[in-house]
Amino acid sequence: MSEVSKPESEKQLFGHPRGLFYLFFAELWERFSFYGMRALLTLYMVEVIFEALMERDYATAAVYSSYGSLVYASTVIGGRISDSILGMRKSIFLGGILMSLGHFVLAIENHITFFIALSLIIAGNGFFKPNISTFVGSLYKDGDPRKDSGFTIFYMGINIGGWVAPLLCGFLAAKYGWHYGFGLAGIGMLTGLLVFWSGIKKGVFGDKGLPPENGNIDKKVFGLKQGTLVPVLAFASVPVIAYLLSAYKALGAEGTFFDDQNIVNVIFKLIGLSILVYLGYIMYKATVDERKKLFVAVLITFFMTIFWGFHELSGSVITLFAARNVDLEGIMSASQTNSLNSMWIIILAIPISLMWQWLSKKKLNPRTPYKFGMGLLFAGISFYALAVSGASANENGFVPFTYLLLMYFLLSVGELFMSPVGLSKITDLSPKRIVAFMMGVWFLSSAFAFQVVGFIGKQLAIESTDADISGFSTLTIYTDGFMLIAKYALGAGVLVILASPLIKRLMGKVH
Repeated sequence: MSEVSKPESEKQLFGHPRGLFYLFFAELWERFSFYGMRALLTLYMVEVIFEALMERDYATAAVYSSYGSLVYASTVIGGRISDSILGMRKSIFLGGILMSLGHFVLAIENHITFFIALSLIIAGNGFFKPNISTFVGSLYKDGDPRKDSGFTIFYMGINIGGWVAPLLCGFLAAKYGWHYGFGLAGIGMLTGLLVFWSGIKKGVFGDKGLPPENGNIDKKVFGLKQGTLVPVLAFASVPVIAYLLSAYKALGAEGTFFDDQNIVNVIFKLIGLSILVYLGYIMYKATVDERKKLFVAVLITFFMTIFWGFHELSGSVITLFAARNVDLEGIMSASQTNSLNSMWIIILAIPISLMWQWLSKKKLNPRTPYKFGMGLLFAGISFYALAVSGASANENGFVPFTYLLLMYFLLSVGELFMSPVGLSKITDLSPKRIVAFMMGVWFLSSAFAFQVVGFIGKQLAIESTDADISGFSTLTIYTDGFMLIAKYALGAGVLVILASPLIKRLMGKVH
């Protein structure tokens, strides 16, 4: 059969299915919207939403933590609904519509609609994020050697969006106003949805991503087809999520167990406890070999949670530090510094990948535990760079931009040591009968990481209503906090490396 007569779904571009590049650009624009909004979110809450509160930093940290936790937790629910009812295509469309609405509502710049906007984004992300990534894998047959490079291309799309968005949205917000920055993020999301729709219209996905053949989409519940009921319930969940986000204050008085716990904190503690109990039951029922590997899977998930907990400070505490204590004059705005992580990922991803390949040929490629340990060490060194930056502060209490640039370089190296290998190891270490559950636990680790972010953010909160608070009044608080984070990260890294010989034995033949 000639190339011309092939179905669109079978045609290739640069040796990959054409559908990959539609998903590449769809995800690029979705990440553009997500990271563009995230770059502005903390500063917007501090300077607009909570500006009159003495504890505005505390309130911002609490809401940001709840938002991040719920955004990642929603992917587990959305992924399950896609598998059993909607299919990937309809889930992506539903998620994209919800997220677009959220970004545009956020652009209204209104205190009342603020939590509604975040809730729409949370609900939408649950449907969009897990399915767009899964869709990439569905384009390749099992054992296709092109799949890894396909995901690498897709990963680059994520980081291009994450790099460009803070620069453009941050520029518009600083130059013309917050709603222009948020509005551009919304346009990005809508563009991603249109790219995906055009791919469907051109038939580049073939029969991939359609609703499951179990017929659940047409089955009626409460008199409605489930294909209709799911979107209704998704929109109905928005006010509930908005309430959870707005209930950021502590549930108990000072000195009690709940003195620093809001509703979302409590929910995630209960979820975490339930998961641990269930994992304990699974391990009890498992064979000895399965038990060893499951233990390692739980360990690397825990290590990844710690790393993401430090990493995600980039959107909260580190952004505030950049605004209040980094000399950015003539370089970029504080919100635009959120682009630095993705910039370094784009620069470093291929060289580090080639390094692993070269080490493999030399039979020197370190096993997973050593990579995780080194990743945590790099995270620790990155925060140490910020901690010592105070010694180079100018007469106004502002440190050179080079410290922030170095910090993001080191943190990005740590990310590339851990993140690309973690997901694949979960699939290798988990028994086939519970691999989906363990993948859910892996994704939830990012949600729990934001609980770490919230805790640290509250500890480093500045109590002031001064819009221009900065300089030496905030410098020591941040640098002392960064030093403590550095010590914890370095300690965790050393501990993982020391334990690596034992972890290797538990992993068996899994590299």
